Amino acid sequence: MKYYPISNTLFVKNRKHFIENMSDNSVAFFNSNDCYPVSADTTLPFEQHRDLFYLSGINQEETVLLIYKNNNSNYEEILFLTKPNDLLTHWEGERLNKEKAFFISGIKTVYWLEQIDDIIKKIMQNVNILYLNKNEHYRAKVETETREKRFNNWIKKEYASKDLKGCNSILQKLRSVKDPIEIELIQKACDITEKGFRRVLNFVKPGVWEYEIEAEFSHEFLRNRSKKFAYSPIIASGKNSTILHYIENNNQCLDGDVLLLDVGAEYANYSSDMTRTIPVSGKFSKRQKSIYNSVLHVKNEATKLLKPGVIWKDHYNEVGKIMSSELLKLGLLSKSDIQNQTKENPAFKKYFTHGVSHNLGLDTHDYGDLSYPITKNMVFTVEPGIYLPKENFGIRLEDDVVVQENSEPINLMKNIPIEVEEIEDIMNS
Repeated sequence: MKYYPISNTLFVKNRKHFIENMSDNSVAFFNSNDCYPVSADTTLPFEQHRDLFYLSGINQEETVLLIYKNNNSNYEEILFLTKPNDLLTHWEGERLNKEKAFFISGIKTVYWLEQIDDIIKKIMQNVNILYLNKNEHYRAKVETETREKRFNNWIKKEYASKDLKGCNSILQKLRSVKDPIEIELIQKACDITEKGFRRVLNFVKPGVWEYEIEAEFSHEFLRNRSKKFAYSPIIASGKNSTILHYIENNNQCLDGDVLLLDVGAEYANYSSDMTRTIPVSGKFSKRQKSIYNSVLHVKNEATKLLKPGVIWKDHYNEVGKIMSSELLKLGLLSKSDIQNQTKENPAFKKYFTHGVSHNLGLDTHDYGDLSYPITKNMVFTVEPGIYLPKENFGIRLEDDVVVQENSEPINLMKNIPIEVEEIEDIMNS
């Protein structure tokens, strides 16, 4: 891995918290992701299952984590790995041995995958409940039969008499509240994103292509130990800036355009998620500036509203009121538009068409039960926007923040330029 080693105390704590939420006489299983084929003998770059990483820190394919809870004070943790051999090492590089796996995860008991059937059989003699993991994220649309799915089907067939529970309800709560070590890792991802953005501010000018800007980010991320973008980058100039998930990044940036940059570096599997909108020429027009400052105002006020006890949906509704006020000032909405709006279709949605916040962590759209009140150390994005297709531009601004108990959220992107004057000064220096 390109990132520096993470203290295994994080993963030890994560497992401890998960075990505390398990029933007695139960066992939980977590699988690595597959290596997904492209064609012939090629595969996509491996990405570890985030739940397995959260509980073990292991970034290797063909890995299974088993957690067995007998009673409140008696539990066992077992890691199953591919057995290293000289031929595999020669072709694909070093695989984890038991000592290295313990160093990373803090798990003392490590077996090879070839032993998994026998070990599970022994443990199942004393088990009443099986915890099976599956992707239950509210945005998930899974059509592929994953390694996790295949394993779950096998377990349910072999041990059909056992009671079944899901891991998701536990993980939703645990993963949504970040450990200080996790916040440090997200901060590192944000700092790498800052380096990329500052580089791009000095690079962008009329005539450059969106993919060239993407390359500048990619270079800066990689040289700072980020293996990749946290998600497909949006490098959107001109009218492309009004397309929410534009990822073609193949147009030329023209004088007078705004350039919307929705990019983030990952670090140690943790995501950052930043949006900035800048003028290709180095100077915003009067109209662009007025829209920009309204969006910035909404972002700042929306951040203040992220407090313990607040419900995510209520936060969105309150931000909608702030956005409506700004749209009135800009002349984009009228008082009659506000008076005639409905709860299901508020007037501001004509120009602000998406949500304002989502959980952030190991996934860009991270785990988090949106019906559960916001608590301290949850990490959220804050990302309002105004989109004007008829005027060929949109403005979106986004920061990543950590909710605090008795103060405003900590902005992990506070050092990334966002004020109009600062952006223009850097671009013209």
